[in-house]
Amino acid sequence: MTDHRYCVILAGGIGTRFWPLSREYKPKQFLRVWNQEKSFIRYTFERMARTIPVENIYVATLFQYKGMVQEHLPELPEENIILEPYGRNTAPSVAYTATLLHAKDPDAVIVVAPADHNISDNAMFDKNIIQALDIAAEQDILLTLGIVPTRPDTNFGYVQVTGGRDAYASGALVKAKTFTEKPDTELAKVFLDSGEFLWNSGIFFWKASVVLEEMRRCCPELANLWDGYESAPDKEAFVQRAYSDSTRISIDYALMEKSDKVWVLPAKFVWSDIGSWSTLYEDASDQQDNGNAISLEGKHIIKNVSHSIITGSDSGKLTVVCNLDNFMVIDTDKILLVCPRDDRRLQEILSELALPEFSEFK
Repeated sequence: MTDHRYCVILAGGIGTRFWPLSREYKPKQFLRVWNQEKSFIRYTFERMARTIPVENIYVATLFQYKGMVQEHLPELPEENIILEPYGRNTAPSVAYTATLLHAKDPDAVIVVAPADHNISDNAMFDKNIIQALDIAAEQDILLTLGIVPTRPDTNFGYVQVTGGRDAYASGALVKAKTFTEKPDTELAKVFLDSGEFLWNSGIFFWKASVVLEEMRRCCPELANLWDGYESAPDKEAFVQRAYSDSTRISIDYALMEKSDKVWVLPAKFVWSDIGSWSTLYEDASDQQDNGNAISLEGKHIIKNVSHSIITGSDSGKLTVVCNLDNFMVIDTDKILLVCPRDDRRLQEILSELALPEFSEFK
């Protein structure tokens, strides 16, 4: 009997907000961070393989990362690595993978999962995944998992739901009203206090046919690029042309904010999108003294340091940090970063990397 359930793991990003640990030659999804035993992509694959047959799991990534995908996921069939010629954010990835899987199986039901999430409570996660896949198979909707927010985090997207807190507290399916991607701190506080908003997990469920139809309605300039893929004699040339003509846009902006078919399933597992140092700090700092998040393999002396991130992987190095508050100290093989723990400051630094003399450090 054919299993129509598929998973697409999105693993094409460079993870600039996690620089300098995440860099172009080895982006975040292939890293082990903060004492993890496995890489992000390995954890994601194993998580999804509990409910989806391995032969139905696909990874969408850039051409240059194919070897790393094979290294981290040796049991994944080579033909299940979907190679993107350029990084165009998530909307082109969804259009490509949905088109490919619909051509393979017109009844395909897909879960789209980013490769860089941190999730605990495996039993509850598996239950929510199975529940969401069943709903997506039965109804012509776009479904996302919503996480009850615990803090006014500006690194996550938010989805407002009909009925607010009373509706999602029951765990039943709720209709989405609005999407807001990464609000500022004040707006995030308003969202949290209102009780009407959930974190948008970025884990989506839909029939391949349904998401393609909605993309034709909501973002036709992107969807139309894939017309004729199934009958194209040179699929590689077709993909190259489609990506060349695609704009860089997320699936949230291109589709989820525009569609009236979006529903939310409140999820009960503990979730975090480790998209930046700020997010990692929020996850790790409550476990250590003085609000710090420290992960060092070598000997270290830390004095009068608070609310800071300190990490390094050289076990033969002595690390000494004194008298810092709200700072980041990130030590890698080629780069030492010392700056305030502020995503905006990091973005200012990243803009400097565009200069030719810093190209090797991108």
